[in-house]
Amino acid sequence: MGARPTGLDVRVGGGVGSSPQRPDGRLKVSGEFAFSSDLWADDMLWGATLRSPYPRAKLTGLDLTAAVALPGVYAVLTAQDVPGRRVYGLEHADQPVLAGTEIRYQGEPIAIVAADHPETARRAASLIKADYEVLAPVTDPDAALLPGSDRVHADRPNLLRHVPIRKGDPAATAPVVVTGEYQVGMQDQAFLGPESGLAVPAEDGGVDLYIATQWLHVDQQQVAACLGLPQEKVRLTLAGVGGAFGAREDLSMQVHACLLALRTGRPVKMVYGREESFFGHVHRHPARLRYEHGADRDGRLVYVKASIVLDGGAYASSTGAVVANAATLGIGPYDVPNVVMDAYGLYTNNPPCGAMRGFGAVQACFAYESQMDRLAAAVGLDPVEVRLRNALTTGDRMPTGQLVEGPAPVAELLRLVRERPQAPAGADFPPGGTANTTRGEGVVRGVGYAIGIKNVCFSEGFDDFATARVRLELVGGRPAALVHTAAAEVGQGLVTVQAQIVRTELGVEQVTIAPADTSVGSAGSSSASRQTYMTGGAVRAACLALRARLAARLTALGRAPSTSDNDKKGPFLSAEEWVGALEAGALEETVEWRHRPTHALDPETGQGDAHVQYAFAAHRATVDVDVELGLVKVVEIATAQDVGKAVNPQAVAGQIQGGTAQGLGLALMEEIQVVDGMVRNPSFTDYLLPTIMDMPPMRLDVLELADPHSPYGLRGVGEPPTISSTPAVVAAIRAATGAALTRVPVRPEHIVGA
Repeated sequence: MGARPTGLDVRVGGGVGSSPQRPDGRLKVSGEFAFSSDLWADDMLWGATLRSPYPRAKLTGLDLTAAVALPGVYAVLTAQDVPGRRVYGLEHADQPVLAGTEIRYQGEPIAIVAADHPETARRAASLIKADYEVLAPVTDPDAALLPGSDRVHADRPNLLRHVPIRKGDPAATAPVVVTGEYQVGMQDQAFLGPESGLAVPAEDGGVDLYIATQWLHVDQQQVAACLGLPQEKVRLTLAGVGGAFGAREDLSMQVHACLLALRTGRPVKMVYGREESFFGHVHRHPARLRYEHGADRDGRLVYVKASIVLDGGAYASSTGAVVANAATLGIGPYDVPNVVMDAYGLYTNNPPCGAMRGFGAVQACFAYESQMDRLAAAVGLDPVEVRLRNALTTGDRMPTGQLVEGPAPVAELLRLVRERPQAPAGADFPPGGTANTTRGEGVVRGVGYAIGIKNVCFSEGFDDFATARVRLELVGGRPAALVHTAAAEVGQGLVTVQAQIVRTELGVEQVTIAPADTSVGSAGSSSASRQTYMTGGAVRAACLALRARLAARLTALGRAPSTSDNDKKGPFLSAEEWVGALEAGALEETVEWRHRPTHALDPETGQGDAHVQYAFAAHRATVDVDVELGLVKVVEIATAQDVGKAVNPQAVAGQIQGGTAQGLGLALMEEIQVVDGMVRNPSFTDYLLPTIMDMPPMRLDVLELADPHSPYGLRGVGEPPTISSTPAVVAAIRAATGAALTRVPVRPEHIVGA
């Protein structure tokens, strides 16, 4: 087999707090890095998928004759060929591996093909004759919530989850009241590396799957169940991941490739094209949000009442957790004495929705920050001032009753972005870019602010843990460390962080990060801004266990270590001590590490200590708007974020910049257009992404206020920038135009004539 994933040797760099060169950086820039779509094996076949063109239908017949007869075709499989459990899912096993009789969304897989050439496989799939009885789809989540509505799944109601939050007096009143209804469109994660992987049948009757994913062990559990195999016979290795942002938490082609490999007895590779990728993974939940804020005449909040309806699409995925995040974080980083919040997740016949960066908090932040601007206008306050008067602080309680124990620098972050010098007048390019659509006439500048809150790690009592194995041995007469975890490197720089932690704790310069696979215990998902916290915590704990064993071995040899455990200024051992300690043999420690416990929410009141940690970020956006054409140019973004501890400062800056870019995309251009359950723009021609020409200069302020419960005091970084950047950009457009702008992404027709 070729192109097998190999370990990354991190030989040069510093410890925690430094920014060593990424071992995969040059390879990715030069094109030498092996992504999952680059995998190959001798005698390999190619897989392809037949998908439904309808969002809702009865599958009344399948004729495979022409596909099976095509030369070069080795297998054509349908739902009847799934040997184990025929459904899978992250929270609920409700999604078919291959559709049987019910079609619930456009793009649902119906049959799979293996052939000796990718074009042959695709042609064979197109030759399968499928007969449908087309049905009227359920596409409106508000209507799906009503009693008596048509059910997407005959055996269960359309309501996936309802999370109520009740705090204080539900009948509280206030002299100043502002209301608003808001909508958030369906955003795609739009990673550049489409779904792909390679399944290789094994001699023991099992299968080895090389796959781009975010969570190896949950993939393993679901794939094994569908194949009818014990988990130990389904072995997964992480292949090169070309971006994720939540979309790789769910299965795509994993089971399909394994089914074909086991049926044909040959390796099978599957690679989606861009259009198929839009149908092959979950998206951000579209949302409808209704808010009422009551305050006194000085702008201090008295109550918030809100209703959030999230469209989960055809299958559950992680909708339940997204609903909980939207509910528990849906008031924002503000101290509010009285809260009535209801968040709902619904089944519809729209594309399935699940994890995406920000995970429920993005949708809520657009609404509650829009409301804070309305409140500021109603009481005659500056938009930042009204936020400062209500800012959450350490020792306050969330609407769930949870105490905010760690730093909550909401006011400080807002002041930092406000005090940044304003962008100079005149953008490099006016709205419309270089197309000469304007020479400045009709262009108005606006400035907007927003701040958001996000939980870090998994919540609500989930058994969230990470496993790390660290091995110390002599290589070439020098100490070397090998780190083995199942944590998915999805572009965030986790391989570098793991090496930094080993250097900090052990003083070993040569560190190799083994390929992530299922031969070591689970590290959980690369999501929820949790991997540096969780896998970093596990690696640190394994290193500390090794320090103790090294010290004990030296003591047994009659040598006391020259450097105390508490001294991190120099190496743990001298060169002579390292040799003495490891000549007797390698040392290895495997640690399963957990964060502090969380608890389920009370189903009636939503009270409970549901979250591990809270993270905060603020943005100030400056825009130029051509009010005649509805074109927007983001001139500058200032942002401030508390990261607890910048384990890798350069990576932190990259996460903040990248997250802000996704938030800008949602504000101005990114939306999957779904009409009557049908996706109208499954391509990067029509699904627009911010380019380097769309991204403005960014000014960053990074605070390091240590969290008392986390390793090194760190705080998750990846998601908060996406949360508050969207409402800040929209607030700036409002300031320039006076338009209400209650929906994102903002389109030119929302501005012109408003």
